[in-house]
Amino acid sequence: MDGYLSLRDCQQYCVSVAVCRVELVKPVIAIFRHDPVASQDCVDGMIEALSGDFAIKLFDENDLAHDPLRDADIVAFPGGIGNAYYRFFDCFKRRETNEIADFISRGGKYLGICMGAYWAGRNYFDLLSGLEPVQYIKSPAADIKRSYPTVAKVSWGTRDEKIFFYDGPTFVGDGRCQHHARYANGLPMAIIQGRVGLIGCHLESQHKWYDKPYMQKHWHGGAHHALLLSFTKKLMRAK
Repeated sequence: MDGYLSLRDCQQYCVSVAVCRVELVKPVIAIFRHDPVASQDCVDGMIEALSGDFAIKLFDENDLAHDPLRDADIVAFPGGIGNAYYRFFDCFKRRETNEIADFISRGGKYLGICMGAYWAGRNYFDLLSGLEPVQYIKSPAADIKRSYPTVAKVSWGTRDEKIFFYDGPTFVGDGRCQHHARYANGLPMAIIQGRVGLIGCHLESQHKWYDKPYMQKHWHGGAHHALLLSFTKKLMRAK
């Protein structure tokens, strides 16, 4: 009869709707925001780089009592300003620290950039096995010797890049991990160990970060956002 769908048409329609719904559902990244500890600039850069393929939600330490990670696939901690140790304990008490570790143990993923990468270490969330984030500028033969906004020479796969750097970590120890990028002295800059992905440099950097005359020539035109997105997708697939 006119105006009605056959059983076969109904089945095909339902399959099409189901496929569309699956395609529209993005994995969720919960990004910690507490400016300047987890700086708004870093959060904005992560959103710009990742929001095309991931749904973004923001939370701070006060939200942890309301289980902000219940629907998240990845929890992300960006870079920020200040001493990683004191800033961490300004934000988190033992209970909140355990909630992040519990999220990872339940199958969630952790993405840490710069300060967020430091916070994966044993004095903070304690998420690593046999590895510890340490200051790159204090590592042997480091090509950057002091803390200031600059770019680090990095080998990312087969590509040589100069990536925004501000006193980020490298990772030392005998723990096994996947190395995705290395600094000029050969030490790791970006790693994935289990469900924990850590990056020492700022792939999320935006054009405004390069406003100083000595930095302007290093603007990546969005290429480093693509590297961050690729890295995050690989982390998403980690077991």
